[in-house]
Amino acid sequence: MYTTNASRGLPRHRSRHLTERYGRWAGRALIATLVIALMWLVLAFHLNGQWMFALLFLVLGSSLAVVFTKRSLMSHRYIFPAVAGLGVFVIFPLLYTIGISFSNYSSSNLLSEERVRAQLLSRTYQAEGAAFDFALYHDGERVRLYLHGGDLTPEDDLPEASQGFVTAPLNLENPEPRRVGLQAADRPPVGEPLPMREVIAARGLLQGLTLLAPEGPELRMAGLRHFAPILDRYEARADGSLYDRRDDRVLTPDPEIGFFVTDDGERITPGWPVAVGLDNYTQILTDPDIRGPFLQIFVWTFAFAGLTVLFTLVVGFVLASLLQWDQLRGKAIYRTLLILPYAVPAFISILIFKGMFNQHFGEVNMILETLFGIRPEWFTDPWLARTMLLIVNTWLGYPYMLLLCMGLIQSIPRDLFEASAVDGGGPITNLWRITLPLILKPLTPLLIAAFAFNFNNFVLIALLTGGNPDILGASTPAGTTDLLVSYTYRIAFQDAGQNFGLAAAIATLIFLLVAGLSWLNLRLSKVKV
Repeated sequence: MYTTNASRGLPRHRSRHLTERYGRWAGRALIATLVIALMWLVLAFHLNGQWMFALLFLVLGSSLAVVFTKRSLMSHRYIFPAVAGLGVFVIFPLLYTIGISFSNYSSSNLLSEERVRAQLLSRTYQAEGAAFDFALYHDGERVRLYLHGGDLTPEDDLPEASQGFVTAPLNLENPEPRRVGLQAADRPPVGEPLPMREVIAARGLLQGLTLLAPEGPELRMAGLRHFAPILDRYEARADGSLYDRRDDRVLTPDPEIGFFVTDDGERITPGWPVAVGLDNYTQILTDPDIRGPFLQIFVWTFAFAGLTVLFTLVVGFVLASLLQWDQLRGKAIYRTLLILPYAVPAFISILIFKGMFNQHFGEVNMILETLFGIRPEWFTDPWLARTMLLIVNTWLGYPYMLLLCMGLIQSIPRDLFEASAVDGGGPITNLWRITLPLILKPLTPLLIAAFAFNFNNFVLIALLTGGNPDILGASTPAGTTDLLVSYTYRIAFQDAGQNFGLAAAIATLIFLLVAGLSWLNLRLSKVKV
């Protein structure tokens, strides 16, 4: 006799079978929805010319469909989200950055060639000497626009200047763009013209008007007092070039530099991205205005990361050794106080130190002036600024080293110290012969990770010094306290040209340096990768 489901009266095994069946269909429906959404993203990015993002989501959607539909790949379903996240948030940005480093991508080379051409063709200019003064007159609850004046002549193919024009009554409450015809008028409408403040209030209406003069060009608002013929500046030609009507010159597209250029070599912005090969990398090494600051920042980056690891390790190790001293009372209190800096968010501590090191009102200079009569220029002297960075970063990093060293020291068998005491060994002997040799090997991978972190410690530089003081003579924004990562950020987002290609080349070099150094240090320390 079967045990039945209380609500539906079905056998228990059949109810379980239906539940599993519905669960499978629900899972398949979810996977199908995700695949359709990803394919929609592929189409959207492709239509917008973003082929790299289209390719990313195509690979992601295809792999999702394959992994979750083939039974032979069932074991890979559990790790797929992690692999997909690695590809989207790590591998793809890295490949995208490397790709940009081989282009001239920048704020002046941002759009596609088609969009650049369309933008140039949309530019207009005001015909010289063809401005009409205008005034607004009330016509009941509406207004009329009256145009007069100018210095046009009949051979301009425009209406004569001596003749005035007036529009039909216009509704001030309708600022939508529209085309309005002009009628010849010997005199202005009856009444006084509206004062300037009411003209300004009606500016939305006036800017949306396109006035059609009899046998003449279209007139548009060219200022608070004038309407003028606004003509298309560029004319497209069959060979792909553009003719500049205003300056009477021809613009030719140059696919090597990504700009339209004139006969005399002038580049017309904006441009479009093109491949430049290794130009960004060779510029770093051959341009003296970039090579000098880059090498200076390169050396300081290594020194900053190495000295930070050294100082934090020394401070953390000494404090951890003191906390293991048997005669020390209140260890729990000291341990809590020493780890407190680790619990405070780094950006808060950095901003507090920035105020403390203030050259005019900071507590550090007040104490130094009281005791020694000096007021160091922490933010204007390059060496003092670097010293300040090391002091602050040591304070931020020593609790991490303290925790590591405490854990490793406590794992050392006490028998070794007792045997050392029997042989007459003291604290210094124990330090050099037992403690350091036993903790350095397991500590090495963590020291390498700390070096890599400080190699790219952008937050500290951005919040404390901003890279200042500047390096004189540099053609790019570069400071004596900049690290390579902050130098890259300033080139990409703070420089007037926003040279993303050059910044991407430096970012690629940073990645290769960090990856190479990490691999070398791991091999030298004989730690299995």
